[in-house]
Order: sequence, then structure tokens, then C-alpha cells
Amino acid sequence: MFSYVVLTVLGFTFGLAAAGGVFALISILGVIPRLCSRFGLADHVYPVETFVALGAVSGAVISLFSVSVPFGEAGVVVFGVFSGIFIGALAMALAEALRVIPILCQRLELRSGLPFVILSMALGKMIGTFLQLFLWR
Repeated sequence: MFSYVVLTVLGFTFGLAAAGGVFALISILGVIPRLCSRFGLADHVYPVETFVALGAVSGAVISLFSVSVPFGEAGVVVFGVFSGIFIGALAMALAEALRVIPILCQRLELRSGLPFVILSMALGKMIGTFLQLFLWR
């Protein structure tokens, strides 16, 4: 019994440390302020950062302890859509912070069609996620 308690505490601690490292990286790169400025929430950066951290911690707790949240299938769909939108927006803000897209356009000598490149990246991510979730379990 003692070993289970120790493993639980260590696992939770290491999980929080890893999540804290990821959140620190996102904060240092300024992804959340960029994301907030894009969505017109520049005055609310600190509450958004707090909610992102609380979401990460609550997600870790829910997945660690297998908490059942009775939202039904419609709730799962709504949660999935909003989670996907957030992850996609966060990934694009991170790519913008690291200047991935401008460097890609410069290397490919792309002068027009940038919206199609971004749409293709988003569709590729979406198709890959659907394949992973529904076909390659």
C-alpha cells in the first residue's frame, strides 16, 4: 500500500513538473499574450494564463483519477470542438512566435497563397487527428 501512495505522489508531482515546464515555455515565448491580442483579449492576459494553467491541472487530475464528467455525447462533442479550436490556435500562435510561417514562406519563395498554406496545415492536422482517433486505435 505504501508503494502505491509513493508512486501516486511521485507520478502526480512529475506530471505537474512537466506541465509546469510546458506552461513556462509557452509563457516565456509569449504565446498566450499573442493569442490574446489576436482574439482582442489583450486586457485579459493574466486571467487567460490562469485559466490555461487551471485547465492543464484539472485535465491532469481528471485523467489521473479517471473522473467521470456526465456531459453525455453532446457535451463530449462540444468539449472536443472547443479543445480542438484552442489547441489549433495555440499551435498557430506558437508557430507565429517562433516565426515558422514567415521562414517557411521565405524558403519556399511563396509570394501569394498564404491563407491556403495555413488552411492546408489545419486540414492536415484535422485529418491526422481523425485518423488517429477513429482508425488507428
